[in-house]
Amino acid sequence: MVKQGRQWRSICKGLVLGTLLTSCMILLYCLSSPQFQFSSPEVPVPYSCAHRPARSYAAPNTNTSQHGRDQTLCVPKVDIMFMKTHKTASSTLLNILFRFGEKHRLKFAFPSSINDFSYPSTFHRFQVKDYKPGMCFNIICNHMRFNATEVAKVLPTDTTYITILRDPAELFESSFHYFHNFVPLTWTIPGEDKFAEFLRDPKYYYDSNGYNSFYLKNLQFFDLGQENNLEPSDPQGEAGIQAGIQAIAKRFQLVLLVEHFEESLILLKDILCWEMDDLLFFKLNARKDSTVSKMTRELRAKALEWNTADWKLYQHFNATFWRKVDVYGRERMARDVAKLRQRNAEMVGICIEGGQAVEAGSIEETAMQPWQPIGEKSIMGYNLKKNVDKTHRKLCRKMLTPELQYLTELGVNLWITKLWGHIREVINW
Repeated sequence: MVKQGRQWRSICKGLVLGTLLTSCMILLYCLSSPQFQFSSPEVPVPYSCAHRPARSYAAPNTNTSQHGRDQTLCVPKVDIMFMKTHKTASSTLLNILFRFGEKHRLKFAFPSSINDFSYPSTFHRFQVKDYKPGMCFNIICNHMRFNATEVAKVLPTDTTYITILRDPAELFESSFHYFHNFVPLTWTIPGEDKFAEFLRDPKYYYDSNGYNSFYLKNLQFFDLGQENNLEPSDPQGEAGIQAGIQAIAKRFQLVLLVEHFEESLILLKDILCWEMDDLLFFKLNARKDSTVSKMTRELRAKALEWNTADWKLYQHFNATFWRKVDVYGRERMARDVAKLRQRNAEMVGICIEGGQAVEAGSIEETAMQPWQPIGEKSIMGYNLKKNVDKTHRKLCRKMLTPELQYLTELGVNLWITKLWGHIREVINW
């Protein structure tokens, strides 16, 4: 009993300390964030602030017949809005965008002092670092809760909007594991397998008004600016879900799928008129297999039922995705995916020590350490080969650099994020 009492006192002290530190961080962030200037004049965004990449090439027109396709001039597009959803391989895609933007000297719309746009608040243009009405940006790609009207005031009118979705059952498992320590309503869930216990009776544990509860229900729908607590059993709720899906479909020209990531990149290459080497990637922010909950068919069904809005969203864009693949051509897609895999395999051999990701404790360079969830070291990373030839050295390092370190290299002052990281290290949280 004495030992148990000490454990409870230790837990209580940790919770109190964590609450105080979190409150201080929120206060610091509020003080550092720019005040919204709602009375500022509306100034049109320029067509584009970038010098268009000089290179262009003849691309096959996929709308013509297989015999004698005509050739059309393809100029790379540089104005891009990437709606970065959570736990959807979005950090990998972010790395691709960072490299493309840096290569062509494009202007990013970045947040200030932290790596997201005041998430989970909806996006507002004055959250952009040093924003003034009429300023021109090419790319916006950090985490936000999407707000179409405000985003449109930051980017040119011909901007290409893209996002990425993941199978909702898999995403729910991932987000539950990664964010549960941020969601107080999960702290009292009994048993070792909190994930399975939550899904046994989610309505018992869930509170829509609970702090950070959005991480545990229809997270993709929420990220995309929609209401995540709509119930399909209610006619108004179902109508709201369908209206949300249609609003997303109207705004985004391409919705990528995690489960078909390489095919997604080929479609992205097609609509942006990029080259194959613009798509090279290593999988970033991957979890150790030992930390992934094994879902039974029953658990998967419960996860999809609980995240119905996300499931309907995913089904809709899964269908549109394969229609785009059919237009592109299945055989052509297979050939291009094979080329991309070959190039990625070559880069693995050139860049990565041991040819695979390693656990956090085995990463030699601090600059290569990914951000970890509270209380554990479950996110894997890479070691850069020491004898990389001069031709590939810079590209290898860029491809392996985690998100926060890359943001710093691009000039973003992440002092709040870094301070929070140092505090976590001190208290071993």
